[in-house]
Amino acid sequence: MGKTLVLLGLGIAALGLVIMLGVPLGRLPGDFYVRRGSFSFYFPLTTSFVLSVLLTIVLAFFRR
Repeated sequence: MGKTLVLLGLGIAALGLVIMLGVPLGRLPGDFYVRRGSFSFYFPLTTSFVLSVLLTIVLAFFRR
């Protein structure tokens, strides 16, 4: 359990570093943003797909 928490923390820190370096997570092509008057809607479709694939790979790695 301890190793998992350390690796999870390192992963979160690495994600923070990537965001600080300017990689546009959350603003990828395929993310939908609609603005009409005072109404705005944002749906991160591509970002959700990329994160899902990455998490699937990481969790499959830890199951072995």
